[in-house]
Formats: sequence, C-alpha cells, structure tokens
Amino acid sequence: MSLSWEDSYLGQIRTLAGDERTLILVGARCIIRDDTGRLLLIKRSDNGFWALPAGAMELGESITDCAVREVREETGLIATATTLCALYSSPANTNTNMYGHTYQQFAALFRIDAYEGELQRVTDETTDAGFFRPGEFPEPTGKSVQRSLDDLEAFERTGTVVLG
Repeated sequence: MSLSWEDSYLGQIRTLAGDERTLILVGARCIIRDDTGRLLLIKRSDNGFWALPAGAMELGESITDCAVREVREETGLIATATTLCALYSSPANTNTNMYGHTYQQFAALFRIDAYEGELQRVTDETTDAGFFRPGEFPEPTGKSVQRSLDDLEAFERTGTVVLG
C-alpha cells in the first residue's frame, strides 16, 4: 500500500514550504516491455493521463528502490532487474502540476529487465493499465512517454546513460 500524500516525504516538504515555492522532486520513471515488445502504460488516477509507472523517492530508499516500489504500487508487478538509462536534471524539467505546485524534477529512467507477478489494471494510483505497441498508445498520453522511449533507444544504441 502506498503512503498518503500527507505522509509522503514530498507531501511533508510541500506543507512546510507552502504552495508557491518551486521544489526539487527526486523520482524514478520505468519502462516495462512484455515479450512481444509492447510497452506498459498506466492510467493515472489523479489526472487521467496514460503514463509510465513513476513517482517520487521517499526517505530511506535508493533511487532503484523507488523504481521497484513505484512499479509494484502502480502495476502490482515486482521488478527483479533494472538498468539505468537516463537522468533528467535540467531546469527545463520544471513543471507545474494540476494542484498549482511547481517542481524541478531530478528523475532517473529505468528499463525494467525482468519482473514477476500479474498485472493489476486498477490500483490505489491507477484506473487502468495495459501493454501497448508504440503508435497505438491510448489518449491522452503524457509527454514524457515518447521522450523516455527516445532516450531508451539512444541508450540501447550507444550504451551511454542519456543526460537531460
């Protein structure tokens, strides 16, 4: 079970900082493919967008632990092997969410190389989930999905972690 917003590290920091300040959000985003190369997307319960499993790191965990936890919370799957593909830290990664909170994201993109379990299409954080072929993604799809796929392709072609 996931933490409530109020109990999460980011929720606690947001409460202390107030709504107007830009905060740094450290998190992980995950690419999961099935045996046929389809990509796992989740439909977020907070904004209705289709996205990659992702979320903010909590105190006491590593960025890899964060990736594994977010995959479990949002899909029910247990990631057993991960590979870091990209790091996003540029000020260009600053966004304001639907609550009016602005964050500069420091995010790690992971390729999930192996996983166990059965996909849960509905969780506390998602209203649907499924595997889709590129070009057949449901709408609306979050803008980070295509960038993540492009960066994964660059990583797999060069073997170099993408920095953005």
